[in-house]
Amino acid sequence: MLFSLLPKLSAQEAPYFVTYSQDLEEPGNLELETKNAVGTPQGGSRFGGSALELEYGVRAWWTSELYLDGQTTAHDSTVFTGFRLENRFRPLMREHLVNPVLYVEYESISGADKALLEVVGHDGAQDLAGGNADARREHKHEGELKLILSSYVKDWNLSENFIGEKNLGHAPWEFGYAAGVAHALHGMSSRSCWYCPDRFSAGLEIYGGLGDTSALTLRDSSHYIAPTLAWQLPSNTRLTVSPGFGLTSSSLDRVYRIGFSVEMKQMGNEFRHHAAGSR
Repeated sequence: MLFSLLPKLSAQEAPYFVTYSQDLEEPGNLELETKNAVGTPQGGSRFGGSALELEYGVRAWWTSELYLDGQTTAHDSTVFTGFRLENRFRPLMREHLVNPVLYVEYESISGADKALLEVVGHDGAQDLAGGNADARREHKHEGELKLILSSYVKDWNLSENFIGEKNLGHAPWEFGYAAGVAHALHGMSSRSCWYCPDRFSAGLEIYGGLGDTSALTLRDSSHYIAPTLAWQLPSNTRLTVSPGFGLTSSSLDRVYRIGFSVEMKQMGNEFRHHAAGSR
């Protein structure tokens, strides 16, 4: 089904892995994206964490997403680690100097999750070093809130995220941040080709933990800086890569990310059309 819809695919947004911008999915469009992170914690084995994202534009001001997470660890096992339900709401539809977006998420994941979609509290590399058998026994039912602030200045995007996360059963609120800047590249030629400069956009993001309600601090947490590069492929699919570099002793030395996304336009209309035709 996906390959039959390739002529209808498009994908265009800021090239971030952790930071969110003001961009929401267009109403009726469905985007499928994989976000993958590879790292090696000190004293642990190399892992590959993955999140499969299904993002649907419910309204012009409302985007809803389902994440399915999993990971594989060398010399250990491959496990499904849970799911996330996310909603983003844009209260102001007109463009402003700063455009706010409100983010609400519910997570049902295990302690073995290594998708690294954000860093909060005192998250560190050692949290990723344990074995899967023990880590997956820990079940996390968490709520997460984000305030997303984003601006477009000519071809530049500037985005800042402030994160609050809480285990719904116990523990204090944990906080984190993410910020990014991105720019679309331009070429001298208007030719349509795979490798023309206007097929690429580049950016830089920085993210990390801010402690918890007992101590708001940058200390004793992971912090990363990561350049990003997105390549718009034929049929408007997109490949994004990002090497991340740890900035503190609590961080992984390196985090390598790769993502692939496709966007299927007006899937709601497609499903309604097929449903009507099958009656």
